[in-house]
Amino acid sequence: MTLPALRFRRLLLTGAAGGLGRVLRPRLKGWCETLRVSDIAELGAAAAGEEVQAADLADKAAVLALLADVDAVVHLGGVSTEHAFETILPANIVGTYHVYEGARRAGTKRIVFASSNHVTGFYQQSETITPQALPRPDTYYGLSKAFGENLAQFYFDRYGIETVSLRIGSCFPAPRGRRGLSSYLSYDDLERLVRAALTAPVVGHTVVYGASANRSLWYDNRSASHLGYAPQDSSEPWRAELEREVVDPKDPVARHQGGAFVTMGPFEDEVSPAPRPS
Repeated sequence: MTLPALRFRRLLLTGAAGGLGRVLRPRLKGWCETLRVSDIAELGAAAAGEEVQAADLADKAAVLALLADVDAVVHLGGVSTEHAFETILPANIVGTYHVYEGARRAGTKRIVFASSNHVTGFYQQSETITPQALPRPDTYYGLSKAFGENLAQFYFDRYGIETVSLRIGSCFPAPRGRRGLSSYLSYDDLERLVRAALTAPVVGHTVVYGASANRSLWYDNRSASHLGYAPQDSSEPWRAELEREVVDPKDPVARHQGGAFVTMGPFEDEVSPAPRPS
């Protein structure tokens, strides 16, 4: 795969110990002189060209230090599944504010924000939606990502920090379930999407859905075509297998784009916060 010309002196990857962080960590190293990786989970030793800097996103001072001397950020950090609001709040809402405030103070001008398809999870699977569709979050998790997108817009309008918000679909080695026929995003297409978000000349605040070139897409990304994202993979090789899955068309999980997320919770009994990958 041809990589773009070196553009960044120091690139920050948050959530580097998470599922997608582990995928992107070795791939991002070719795009910068120094890759700073962060999480509160174990990251191992720094490889050549890396800096390892642990930080809890809820700790403002730690995040401000994390952003020091950073040219651009790929922000994957936070709670990546549904939990009680009290668990989502510190990392996904307060923590994302800390990242943007750190970028403002450090003079960082480009952030790639890992949003989610769950920002619009209550749309029907029969609908095709654009990045301008009114948010309809399916969970507190999706709600936190909608907040992050609004935060990104505010920091662009007020301070000129550009963001590409990636409403990531289902990013795994292979699509999972019938829903994955529409929402699947391959690891290689994730890399293509992040690369486009980092290197497009002007993005302002751009929202784009993160999906491969699936035949049965729910998303119309034409308004984000200036990014130059061109997915090359699709869910089609798994279609015959996944279409054998029997679904009840009246089941909310089968009707809504958010799938199982639309029925998660409530979480009244969650008394201890889940770990906050950062």
